[in-house]
Amino acid sequence: MAAQQQQWILFILLLCCCLLWSSASSSSSHNRHVVSRLPGFDGELPFQLQTGYVEVERTAGVRLFYYFIPSERSPAEDPLLLWLTGGPGCSALSGLIYEIGPLSFDLHASMGGLPKLVYKPESWTKVSNIIFLDSPVGTGFSYADTHAGYISSDTKAVDQILVFLTNWFHGHPEFLSNPLYIAGDSYSGMIVPAVASGIATGAGKHELSLKLNLKGYLLGNPVTDHKFDGPSKIPFAHGMGLISDEMYEAYKKRCSAEDNTHQSVQCTNTLDAIDECVKDIYKNHILEPKCTFASPHPYKLKPFISRLERQMLQLRDLQLSEISRECRTAEYTMSTIWANNVTVREALGIHQGTIPLWKRCNSDVLYTFDFNSSVRYHLDLTTRGYRGLVYSGDHDMLIPYIGTQAWIRSLNFSVVDDWRPWFVKGQVAGYTRSYSNNLTFATVKGGGHTAPEYMPKECLAMLTRWISGESL
Repeated sequence: MAAQQQQWILFILLLCCCLLWSSASSSSSHNRHVVSRLPGFDGELPFQLQTGYVEVERTAGVRLFYYFIPSERSPAEDPLLLWLTGGPGCSALSGLIYEIGPLSFDLHASMGGLPKLVYKPESWTKVSNIIFLDSPVGTGFSYADTHAGYISSDTKAVDQILVFLTNWFHGHPEFLSNPLYIAGDSYSGMIVPAVASGIATGAGKHELSLKLNLKGYLLGNPVTDHKFDGPSKIPFAHGMGLISDEMYEAYKKRCSAEDNTHQSVQCTNTLDAIDECVKDIYKNHILEPKCTFASPHPYKLKPFISRLERQMLQLRDLQLSEISRECRTAEYTMSTIWANNVTVREALGIHQGTIPLWKRCNSDVLYTFDFNSSVRYHLDLTTRGYRGLVYSGDHDMLIPYIGTQAWIRSLNFSVVDDWRPWFVKGQVAGYTRSYSNNLTFATVKGGGHTAPEYMPKECLAMLTRWISGESL
């Protein structure tokens, strides 16, 4: 009997050790930080905010940083969105502040020497729980312990996001039953469908240790396939009156698929003439002024950007009044000043010494573009029965709605509800068309490359209707 008791005691000790090891392992791969106040915001936050890191690659010490905001309506019942900002290399904070989150900067005020934050009522957190994820590594506050850990690609980013979701849900099992949607815009058009497909198939290296309640995906002005996205810019420019009928006819005649030397020279000359007409247009939103740094893709301005960033690190040498308030540059610059502040980083729980300089969009991420197209993922997901919403701000010349409509047509789905306007408060908010296999396309009237940034009220209405299963 004594020997039997000793065996039970030994078993219980071993079980306790296993539980302790499991707990330690879980906490090492996932830690979270509850934020009730933020520098620059007056008083307590009127919503819940959690931040944290999830380890997605142990050998290289790759940790992806996230912001999690539960639904302001019903966290236990509302859908859970994973939001991926584009770039690649644009921080999730950009999506949170400028697009779909409950905070924004007040251009006309400061607080405690920092840009002032205010509550934004047209937030998607009104109807959904949202994880804003800094991906790929090197984006926002995500980091690695080794140089090798910073080397990423489309394929690697997708794999790490799937690991992130598995580990995040292990730490938040109460959200496992919530409907899950993968969402994003711009370059995330290449990543979101692949992530959703990885969850849907759940096979091979994408096999998840948890069963996720995936219901679908949604994308705004998504990069999808260069064969469709690129050629759509010139017919878009023509339709918007940026180039003449003669230029457009010359383009169609001289830049055909046929190739000979004489035609190639003529085509080049035509393209040069078109470029000259549109070079001073702000591509993200053709009606807005073109301002230095306003683009989220500032690749051609690196020397000037570095100089500006050095000024920001030194002080507040930069006077926001020197930047025209007509330009989105002013508000974008505010996020750089805010996120590089020591007290802000402490409030967010940022690991010290990991990110010397936070950038809204880091164009220096070590990244390989190894996806040529995401069309096959759209086809796979929708034919499996998952819901899809693709929307386009109709004043975006980076990824025009014309190209998006073209690749959707290539899926050869039948039209269920043909082209018609959709409304918000009695006004036309855009146009929509529904296809078989639960795929919906919508334009957002007046929207730019990141439609919710320009038309927040309309985009919230669009999301609310779509996740509820209503027609737009």
